[in-house]
Amino acid sequence: MSEKRRDNKNRILRTGESQRADGKYMYRYVDANGKTQCLYSWRLVKTDTVPEGKRDNGALRDIEKRVQRDMDDDIVPDGDGYTVLALVEKYISQKTGVKNTTRAGYGTVINVLKSEPFGKKRIDKVKLSDAKAWLIKLQQEDHKSFSTIHTIRCVVRPAFQMAVDDDLIRKNPFEFQLATVLVNDAVTREAITRKEERTFLEFIKNDTHYSKYYDGMYILFKTGMRISEFTGLTLSDLDFENRTINIDHQLQKTGTLVYIDTTKTYAGRRVIPMTDDVYEAFQNIVKARPKLKVEPMIDGYSGFLCFDKDNKPMVAMHWEKYFQHAVDRYNSIYRVQLPKITPHVCRHTYCSNMAKSGMNPKVLQYLMGHSDISVTLNTYTHLKIDDAKEEMEKLVKAQAAAEEISKANGQEKKLKDKGWKMA
Repeated sequence: MSEKRRDNKNRILRTGESQRADGKYMYRYVDANGKTQCLYSWRLVKTDTVPEGKRDNGALRDIEKRVQRDMDDDIVPDGDGYTVLALVEKYISQKTGVKNTTRAGYGTVINVLKSEPFGKKRIDKVKLSDAKAWLIKLQQEDHKSFSTIHTIRCVVRPAFQMAVDDDLIRKNPFEFQLATVLVNDAVTREAITRKEERTFLEFIKNDTHYSKYYDGMYILFKTGMRISEFTGLTLSDLDFENRTINIDHQLQKTGTLVYIDTTKTYAGRRVIPMTDDVYEAFQNIVKARPKLKVEPMIDGYSGFLCFDKDNKPMVAMHWEKYFQHAVDRYNSIYRVQLPKITPHVCRHTYCSNMAKSGMNPKVLQYLMGHSDISVTLNTYTHLKIDDAKEEMEKLVKAQAAAEEISKANGQEKKLKDKGWKMA
């Protein structure tokens, strides 16, 4: 019989294990692809110590167990050679039929990974702590916002999940709550108060420069439309006879490309009613439309409502600037300042006002074009203490009125009973 191989501590070495002259252990094995692989460690078992100044990458026999488990479960060795960047590129290549805005977001993620050492890291080497450390770096060193990092993670995480499903890796290192790692510095879009809305609209209406945008801003506050839905409206979408607005598309701009897209969700396709004041605002816009020799056409749509100085249909960016400059102008004049107001703040304000007015949540969901009722219901959680006080006061008044009616009915019954007895 051949003598068992032993290490310098006289321990018997298993098949594939050996110890070099410098004391480092090696494990040689053949992977699922038939290639010979070698693993190294300064420790054979957990209780061994690592020589001073040497890197510890775990006990060799623990590493052997992980390798054998991966082979038993048909996990592809070395993540099949994929880097994080290559994996994300593969994931994105399989996302067909996405909107241009989403495609642009994918491009942003790719550019970030191309500039980051993390993008060159092999996927089977990425640990949970590595994923967290990278996102922390993006926020603390690269000063990227929470919302930007959230967008990046929303692409990287499913890409790693694809690798898990393809047996390239065992676990998804991005399966953790982002808020447990990063500081959420995202600014919540708050609805403005009814008083602030009235103040702002009154200022716009009477300002010599911004008054030309009054009707459009009024409509945004009073319909809750997304700004891209509003800019995409054409004359054919307005039914003045039945006083309805047809919303089945939106006008978008990505880079220099201006195009017509479907609504954000299927629920975004809707027909909403015009109130009398909204009807009047739309009438004003139609009357003020420039008389163009040739109507601009975008993806087969023409008859847009609002145009820029070059007689091109306005897009969301135009209105965002108008709101910003108008608020800046107001705040430069008056001591009591207005908060930030954007087209989306108009939408959120409309939703909050309808919620405060007691509108049925399902009706409000339809008007807002929300695909999920939870998005609509979240508006009710944004109501503040003043709203709660107002509702309580209404309830108290209603109860008092009910009690007065009950007392009056009781008195009337007593009189009738007396009259009956007297008769």
